[in-house]
Amino acid sequence: MSKKKILFECQHCGLTTPRWMGKCTNCGAWDSFVELNEQQQEVVKHAKSTSSSAKAISINDIEEEEIFRFSSGNPELDTVLGGGVVPGSLTLIGGSPGVGKSTLLLKVGGDIASSGQNVLYVSGEESSSQIKLRANRLRANQSSLYLLSEIRLEQVLVELEHREYDFLIIDSIQTLYSENIASAPGSVTQVRQITFELMRIAKDKNIAIFIIGHITKEGSIAGPRVLEHMVDTVLYFEGDSSQELRILRGFKNRFGPTSEIGVFEMRSDGLVSATEIGSRFFNRDSEQAGSALTVIMEGSRPIILEVQALVSESHTANSKRQATGFDNNRLNMLLALLERKLEIPLSGYDVFINVTGGIKISETSADLAVLAAIISSFRNRAISKKTIFIGEVTLVGDVREVYGMDARLKEANMQNITKALVCKKPLEKTNIKTFIVDEVTKLLEWY
Repeated sequence: MSKKKILFECQHCGLTTPRWMGKCTNCGAWDSFVELNEQQQEVVKHAKSTSSSAKAISINDIEEEEIFRFSSGNPELDTVLGGGVVPGSLTLIGGSPGVGKSTLLLKVGGDIASSGQNVLYVSGEESSSQIKLRANRLRANQSSLYLLSEIRLEQVLVELEHREYDFLIIDSIQTLYSENIASAPGSVTQVRQITFELMRIAKDKNIAIFIIGHITKEGSIAGPRVLEHMVDTVLYFEGDSSQELRILRGFKNRFGPTSEIGVFEMRSDGLVSATEIGSRFFNRDSEQAGSALTVIMEGSRPIILEVQALVSESHTANSKRQATGFDNNRLNMLLALLERKLEIPLSGYDVFINVTGGIKISETSADLAVLAAIISSFRNRAISKKTIFIGEVTLVGDVREVYGMDARLKEANMQNITKALVCKKPLEKTNIKTFIVDEVTKLLEWY
């Protein structure tokens, strides 16, 4: 008799090994390996097979295909997707519970259906009557919007053969399962094989498919990492469900830029595109010590943010340094620079930094604004709301230019900003009066 083949699979990342391990060597998860039966081993073997009869051809012989897009009915979502929805694409949307994933896609499905296209909304978490109640609130009732409360993949495929659809929404991928795979819904094997099948359907039938994915407590999409590699676009919702503004950020996009964001506002009629976002992330009315404005670039969109700082005397031996929306390690670097270059004694003070609006600053253009806010709080002197600070601060105390300076200043001019502290004069003419700050020591001279 032939010896039975044993195979174990990590339920976090999908790594397979012939022996059980307490800790996964790929993702570091503990006690995550589960033994696969013969049927499950065949599924894994089939999914990993890459046999193909295609032959390589010269890149010069390949004809370019023009990408066609259609509007989702939501300007902010179209911006994140790179201009609209691409037929035949597979998009994954993740986010914390209650952030608005299902609400947004149901509203988008209703808007697309209003243009005469057939939309199928598949839900494994809610009944059709529950979705109907939400659709009434969102005003998404359209005759071309079809609801299917089903968790079996085979029934979804039958419905796709029964009627031609242009747009498919899966809510969510972790609740869908295939009867041909002997494992629980949401397992690595189920998620991987179902995503392969959805990808094949999207390409064969030229259907735009949107998948909603649950996230883990670490904030990543639940299931194997291969899920994000298989889809064409990966979008994440940022922001607390208790806040009105939500941010949809693109992390992967095969049909457009990956750094665009969409800003949404949760209202009584659902999640809608936020209008006039230029003034949503700062307060132009009150001038208080410890507040400074800067302009960051999110993709091709400049956004004015308010950086707040609080400097107070420490009552403990170890001073606290905490940042919300800003890198804490970079904050420690800037504080050390203040003590060394500007001789500001902050060792006996607690320093707290907050970026309003829930946006996380991932670039270095806000360094100068952080320094200005800290100095303002330390000296208890308010900074005018018509002044912005743009520049990267180095370890030696220099202030360097950041990309997109002209676009940043143009946005600042539209928001009635009159003064800007930058490292050098902009190339394009502007109505904003610029002050050259190429060293951090000149920041004190400006004060």
